[in-house]
Amino acid sequence: MAANLGGQPILLLREGAQRTEGRDAQRNNIAAAKVIAEAVRTSLGPKGMDKMLVDSFGDVVITNDGATILKEIDVQHPTAKMVVELAKTQDTEVGDGTTTVVVLAGELLKAAETLLDLDVHPTVLVEGYRKATDKTLEILDGFGVPVNIEDVGMLKKVAMTAMGSKMVAYSSDYLADLAVKACKQVAHQVDGQWKVDIENVAIQKQKGESLEDTELINGIALDKEIVHPGMPKIIKDAKIALLSSALEITKTEFDSKINITDPTQMQAFLDQEEEMIKEMIDKIKTAGANVVLAQKGMDDIAQHFLAKEGIAAIRRVKKSDIEKLAKATGARIVSNLDELIPEDLGEAATVEERKISDENMVFVEGCKNPGAVSLLIRGGTELIVDEADRAIHDALCVVRNVIEDAKVVPGGGSPEIEIARGLRDYARSLGGREQLAVNNFADAVEVIPRSLAENAGLDPIDTLVQLRADHDQGNTSFGVNTEEGGTTDMNTLNIFEPLAVKKQAIKSASEAAQMILRIDDVIAASDLGAGPGAPPGGMPDMGDEEF
Repeated sequence: MAANLGGQPILLLREGAQRTEGRDAQRNNIAAAKVIAEAVRTSLGPKGMDKMLVDSFGDVVITNDGATILKEIDVQHPTAKMVVELAKTQDTEVGDGTTTVVVLAGELLKAAETLLDLDVHPTVLVEGYRKATDKTLEILDGFGVPVNIEDVGMLKKVAMTAMGSKMVAYSSDYLADLAVKACKQVAHQVDGQWKVDIENVAIQKQKGESLEDTELINGIALDKEIVHPGMPKIIKDAKIALLSSALEITKTEFDSKINITDPTQMQAFLDQEEEMIKEMIDKIKTAGANVVLAQKGMDDIAQHFLAKEGIAAIRRVKKSDIEKLAKATGARIVSNLDELIPEDLGEAATVEERKISDENMVFVEGCKNPGAVSLLIRGGTELIVDEADRAIHDALCVVRNVIEDAKVVPGGGSPEIEIARGLRDYARSLGGREQLAVNNFADAVEVIPRSLAENAGLDPIDTLVQLRADHDQGNTSFGVNTEEGGTTDMNTLNIFEPLAVKKQAIKSASEAAQMILRIDDVIAASDLGAGPGAPPGGMPDMGDEEF
């Protein structure tokens, strides 16, 4: 990049930097997004295929979850990284629809490319896409079906739809039931609105048994063990003390010397330390606790005295688990033992140490009205357990979305067909080239039902034509029947999705496409992409198979 001043070139960038301008820059960026979208498109829907991802250490992940796939592959191109961030945002906001949002973004850019080739200015495209997005959200709001938190059947259908495309789909009925129960248990009202914090559903994974042995615990499961062999392994009518401090004598923060001239003085020091620890244990006993869970360490002498008193103890419990235990048992987290009173103790019917697979775990069960619960996921192999974890996370998220947003839409591509119909009608009311952008947006949205049909081995054109005909006749809930082929009313197949997931996918994909379309100049520093396998000089060459 240089400027001329009186015939003398002035260099503005350091040697080796690269600049791509105009249509070349747009073409490169669009190509990057399209390649990422194509990589995950085959994993969309209940008949979507899985990806096997092997990292540099040889660890294997098998999944069809869009966010997981894009997190595991190491992309170099800056635009591709933007698309990866898109999937992460979708996962963070609504927990599902990560593949959908990436496929939509890729298709929106592909549709825009045809208009760019016809010399339609990117600013016109961006404005058209913005208007189309607003209209789409309006159409979706009118298409949504209200749902009540007490409608457990609908919540379960939504959860089963989310898990229908996963490796664990054959157990989706059982797992969806657990997800709904967990969400309903931790749901609470704030200013008349239902809120669900799925952080209050603790997930524990242990390989062994089968998926059908996954269980919901009305309390908390900890991957810890009781610290002393002399302590009871099962405690009924547990009174639980939660400590954020350590059960040991705190060492001084500065160096000091003590001169001991007599062996009895050493013994006096040790006896004093033991006495101080015994006083701590006496305070716990006086408060009435028979179970102690400490966030920090626990001295061997403290363990001995606790065991003598018949009090079970667990040390080094994670802060997040301590907080969940407080919500589950009603205990107050205490940082100073001098303040421990009976009212600070939590309650549980049972605290028990059990051997699960080849590890000891502690179960705090039978809490009266737990504000936090646990799901213990089982499965034949570690890969299955990990995929079950991702599927259950998606199910928890969609149930949360429906409880909080209180609206669902039929699945199977039916919302996208309805959006496309509404946008084509809307485009007729617009003048100029924005009309073309809105029509292209409508065509791009139909990539979802088209991909569902392709992945199920159906003819995408025939399926799309049939769907359009169904919706023109007023059958707005008709979508792709991936099991038997053709089109079917999604209400009869019990396929529903949260409205919030669809809206977030449209908003995120459209915003990303608009941002990428507005870029007409890419200036890459000389050391960009200097990692292994990256081409020198910055911007990787975007071939058809380059990530």
